[in-house]
Amino acid sequence: MILIIDDDMAVCASLSLLLKQNGFKSIKANGPEEALQHLKEKPIEAVLLDMNFSLETTGEDGLAMLRQIKESRPALPVILMTGWGTIKLAVEGMKSGASDFINKPWDNAHLMHALKTALDLSTDPDTPGALTRKKLNELYGFENIVGEDPQLLEVLQTIARVSRTDASVLIIGESGTGKELVAEAIHQNSPRKHKAFVKVNLGGISSSLFESEMFGHKRGAFTDARNDRIGRFGLADNGSIFLDEIGDLDLNSQVKLLRVLQDRKYEVLGDSRTRAVDVRVICATNRDLRDMITESKFREDLYYRINLIIIRLPPLRERSEDIPILANYFLKNLKEIYNRPNLQIDKNTFSWLKSLPLPGNIRELKNLIERTVLLSETDLLKIKDFEQHLEEQRLSNTALTLPAVGTLSIDEMELTMIRNAMSFHQNNISRVAKALGLSRGTLYRKLEKYNIPYETQN
Repeated sequence: MILIIDDDMAVCASLSLLLKQNGFKSIKANGPEEALQHLKEKPIEAVLLDMNFSLETTGEDGLAMLRQIKESRPALPVILMTGWGTIKLAVEGMKSGASDFINKPWDNAHLMHALKTALDLSTDPDTPGALTRKKLNELYGFENIVGEDPQLLEVLQTIARVSRTDASVLIIGESGTGKELVAEAIHQNSPRKHKAFVKVNLGGISSSLFESEMFGHKRGAFTDARNDRIGRFGLADNGSIFLDEIGDLDLNSQVKLLRVLQDRKYEVLGDSRTRAVDVRVICATNRDLRDMITESKFREDLYYRINLIIIRLPPLRERSEDIPILANYFLKNLKEIYNRPNLQIDKNTFSWLKSLPLPGNIRELKNLIERTVLLSETDLLKIKDFEQHLEEQRLSNTALTLPAVGTLSIDEMELTMIRNAMSFHQNNISRVAKALGLSRGTLYRKLEKYNIPYETQN
């Protein structure tokens, strides 16, 4: 049974009819006392709460009611009904535990979509928390997400639990942790799996092209628009859209994105006709959006629109025991790709791989193994094989991220390079000299110049 809290009889009647048409029983309340009485006496499954259900128009009465509901029934889904003028208060409501907020006048399909999602997340009878890794693979096809770490298993269990809903998901994690794989797994285990899964790297779309890319354009809408174009949301209709690097989106584009996520409607550039879209939204970022909100670089209302479920992917350094499993998984694929069935990694090398910082996470490990396989003549890969190619990879990455001109002197840059190389090669003078392109004698002189101790070196 759904509880409707609103003092407008016409709104209550309209919502009751809509709920009945969709198979739900409902009961209405005009104010706090009646609402709390129904919550005590009736089997209420969810609440539709107007932000202004009295003569007040500040929205504060809705927030007060929400807090009372959450005190007595913390797990009960509450959806706020609000106008654009009270969006800020609706965001406060999300912070206080509301499941979602819907704009008035509402779209019937969007409202029912939000209600069913909230109910699905609250009931969740088939919790997969006790399932083993093997069983998770069998039921949900997680073979491409490799590892046994408890943090990773928790991620997989969350995917299994939320995939069957239409809840918006925000995946957070460092670069190279596998955010796209998780997004694909959510889509493939959802009721939308036979529809489109559209990937969008928002970091690669300029502000001027955002509307054209996301919503499409009509021929002649701008100078280079020679043909009609379907936007990414149009392509994803009835399926899922993966918005990667959402933290890179400028504020102007954030407003445009929020509108389509808010109302599930958009307009094609050059066409005034409003189009509806039914899409499951999955976002990802390697940035801290809460910090960006504090710095006024990310809209708080957009943040609460996309983060109904948050999935945090641990960096590889937090799950180092998975490194040998991942290494063997990549090696197995490379055996087939390069027709080298005898490829294997020396056992002692696994401990060394586990000790690497690998700031690029899984992507860096995969690239390191493939580079080593390609450039090594032997099939038994040892530390020395990886070490050489890891140094080349690091130097290549360093070249792409040099400090701005004038921020460091030549001596300061040289000192940094020598210290990094000494740390990486564990003070092995021969390897450090080779990596830096110096003779041993020159390296010794520079160590003395910068007062870098080397007495304990091998």
